[in-house]
Amino acid sequence: MESSPDPTVETTNSKPPGIRLIESMKKSSLSFNSYQVIVLILTFFAYTSYHANRKTTSIVKQALGPQSPVVLPSLPWQRNITQKPFRDGWLPFDGPNGTAMLGDLDVAFLFVYAIGMYFSGHVGDRMDLRIFLTAGMLGTGLFTALFGVGYWANIHNFYYYMLIQMAAGLFQSTGWPSVVAVVGNWFGKKKRGLIMGIWNAHTSFGNITGSLVASILLKYGWGWSMVVPGIIIAFSGMVIFLLLPVHPEYVGVNKDEDEVLSTGKEDEEVNEPLLREEESAVGFIEAWRIPGVAPFALCLFFAKLVAYTFLYWLPFYISHTGLSALICHAIDGRYLSNEDSGNLSTLFDVGGVVGGILAGYISDQLDARAITAASFMYCAIPALYLYRSYGHISMTINIILMLITGVFVNGPYALITTAVSADLGTHRSLKGNSRALATVTAIIDGTGSIGAAIGPFLTGYISTKSWNAVFVMLMGAAFFAGLLLTRLVVAEVSGKIQEVRSQRSS
Repeated sequence: MESSPDPTVETTNSKPPGIRLIESMKKSSLSFNSYQVIVLILTFFAYTSYHANRKTTSIVKQALGPQSPVVLPSLPWQRNITQKPFRDGWLPFDGPNGTAMLGDLDVAFLFVYAIGMYFSGHVGDRMDLRIFLTAGMLGTGLFTALFGVGYWANIHNFYYYMLIQMAAGLFQSTGWPSVVAVVGNWFGKKKRGLIMGIWNAHTSFGNITGSLVASILLKYGWGWSMVVPGIIIAFSGMVIFLLLPVHPEYVGVNKDEDEVLSTGKEDEEVNEPLLREEESAVGFIEAWRIPGVAPFALCLFFAKLVAYTFLYWLPFYISHTGLSALICHAIDGRYLSNEDSGNLSTLFDVGGVVGGILAGYISDQLDARAITAASFMYCAIPALYLYRSYGHISMTINIILMLITGVFVNGPYALITTAVSADLGTHRSLKGNSRALATVTAIIDGTGSIGAAIGPFLTGYISTKSWNAVFVMLMGAAFFAGLLLTRLVVAEVSGKIQEVRSQRSS
């Protein structure tokens, strides 16, 4: 028995204070479509700020880590030529084991984030998501800023940064289940792939924003690259508290005003209401049993392993490999600066924006999420190979290949964490119970986040031996991600064939 009050019985008296103020000034209630626009904009910028804070670590990593000499391209007349690094690291990360220690920070953050995700989904389905999301954003801002405080406080204790990252990971885990649940409450399955594909650009937009802000501030001291994004997300959290409408029923809007709320097929009659006062939140084990949750969750494990390795290590890779040495050799024989490496890495996320929208649109047109996700993952394999093999030839080729890799790596990642999660959170087996959205989202993204923790962690160690081995690992992960969806792909293909046959017979 649940002893806590059921949040589904909230009325218009629980409207966010900012919404009440806007409606009092207008002297009329907002329309359903107006609420939808508000939800999309607020959740977009909320998760943009989450990812901007997450991305700062990969930029700061360049200033913290060891600055060992880099070997120039292995051309016959350039073998074993090295140049002296132009900057110093930050104790204790500037020693021989510095790269591995930075990898340990990544895995500490992401491991706690993954574990916290399971609990966040469970809690999020049982309380006001507006309050829950606000608390998560304020906590994220606090601990991101405390990491940067280590610069001015001259803190060189590894465990200080480790604990800060673990606390930040816990608070960051509140974000994704909350925003997907809120958007899922306002938008049904029709065109959900395209809508959420566009909306999911917040992930890449946050990475780009975080990279640019952190890179610009890095020259003033790496502490600023952490503190400023922390302040921004804390401010965004207060905006969420004032304005975010969590569910149509919470603000007294008739959810039947728009067909987009339908969770069934266009030709199906939906007799069950989307949200009922007596419904109870779906349990953790019950959510795992929803058809499709397990294979998509395991697929995301490998997809996020690839995506987060790029998220955390791409700027470091660019500034510590033959690419920067070759490019700068043509301009004066210098390495790419921290700022230039961070800015260049944002192009991967630009490709990710295109990939997310493209995957969402294609999956809507085909009505086949698994086929789309698996196809993108298989295409990511040659893209990764080409980027590693030919990305160092010139800046132009590197940019093109980085964009292509971003499209195929982030496309399925975006699709699974948005449209697929929302589809499964309102699966017909739930019989209209919508209080599984946050739990299902947390299970899928939490499982994926374990992979996200393992990828950067392994990269911290493997990269000290060979970057070729890192890319082999990434290509293997992409292959397994696609392979895990085979059963669902076969089912979707069979369904399409059956559909074509029935159309011909009729």
